[in-house]
Amino acid sequence: MLKNHPRVMRDGQLTASSRQRGISLIEVLVSVVVLAIGLLGVAAMQSIALRGGQSSMESSQAVIQTTSILESMRTNAANAGNYNTADWVCAVTAPGSGATLAQVDMSTWIGSLKTTMGNTGDTTTCGRITGCPGACVISVRWNDERAGGANQRVIQTRSAI
Repeated sequence: MLKNHPRVMRDGQLTASSRQRGISLIEVLVSVVVLAIGLLGVAAMQSIALRGGQSSMESSQAVIQTTSILESMRTNAANAGNYNTADWVCAVTAPGSGATLAQVDMSTWIGSLKTTMGNTGDTTTCGRITGCPGACVISVRWNDERAGGANQRVIQTRSAI
């Protein structure tokens, strides 16, 4: 009979301790699944933040590099027209023994672009300068797919020498 059982109250009701005796395995499983989904969400957000940070860093480097060559051109203002390029310059070429200051600056600039935004064998990181000395347009192009952006991203700086 239940009336004489130690967990039964006088009116035949079960006490609280006998109705719930811990958590079940299903409750533990559900809580682990919810926690796992939450952690996957946090990992996905971290991945997106890292890619965005990479893209932002590359954009900042592009602006710094355009300013760098612009300052080199201002130093050599009398020959600023020699910095103009017909097309995108994507390869680092070592200037010869009779190279002008503009050729040395351009070689150094493209090399610096490659090391800060890509790698030395990268063919997608390029620079172009047009319109100097009156209305210089300095452009930097690179592949931003790794950071979640476009395959050809371009930053331009406009200035007069």
